[in-house]
Amino acid sequence: MTDHHKPVTEADLHAYVDGFLDEERRRDVELWLSGHPEQEAEVRQWQAQAAELQTSFAGYAQASEGDRTLLNARTATTSSPSWWRRAALIAASLTLFVSGAAAGVYGDRLLNQSTPIETAAAIDSLPGQSKTAFLVYASEKRHPVEVGADQEDHLVTWLGKRLDYKLVAPDLKSLGFSLVGGRLLPVNGKAGAMLMYQDTAGQRLTVLLGKNPENAETSFRFESAGSLETFYWIDGSIGYAVTGEVSRAKLQQIAEECYRQFET
Repeated sequence: MTDHHKPVTEADLHAYVDGFLDEERRRDVELWLSGHPEQEAEVRQWQAQAAELQTSFAGYAQASEGDRTLLNARTATTSSPSWWRRAALIAASLTLFVSGAAAGVYGDRLLNQSTPIETAAAIDSLPGQSKTAFLVYASEKRHPVEVGADQEDHLVTWLGKRLDYKLVAPDLKSLGFSLVGGRLLPVNGKAGAMLMYQDTAGQRLTVLLGKNPENAETSFRFESAGSLETFYWIDGSIGYAVTGEVSRAKLQQIAEECYRQFET
């Protein structure tokens, strides 16, 4: 029998988002959330992030006969902490994504067909990937970045090596934004980078950088998705995208300043 007085833990909340709770415990958690608006808002963010990731990576998903066995395995390990089960499932999901992405990027090479990724496809994918990165990390309270601004030299050196690019972190203080830090993440199936900035009100924006295999150039382009605004462009070997919930005019200023500093 479920203990209605059992405290709701963070592991319970993650299990609730992932759909791993039984019906009775799910109702307990929902009742608890109704009385804790701050935690409820955070859970809604997690659900939105999960839905966004599922939509963004749906094209890479590949089902296999072992998937159901993996998901059902949790019933045989009920003594294991919820966070461990969550970590295992996240790892399994990433395995599916990475294997799918690798097949797309390297499949032609394995078949001895030289069909490079078109520049048009690379530039068109940038705003969507930048939007996803923003939605996932800009709302993260505890770990929005891997390396903080207090280690800026290490950050730009590390990410620059992964992109084979002399990376700088643009100084946006004149526009009201300070560097929070950055992280490594995949862009078009290759190592990419994300830099995050924040103003004094806590409003964040992200700068995404990814490899451009065609070594081409484009002018500034703009894409709007709800409250999110993105300016993006390709210059030489790198594609760039700046995303934030700020006005289009403000974001254009920021994108132009990034462009100027990336070129120095």
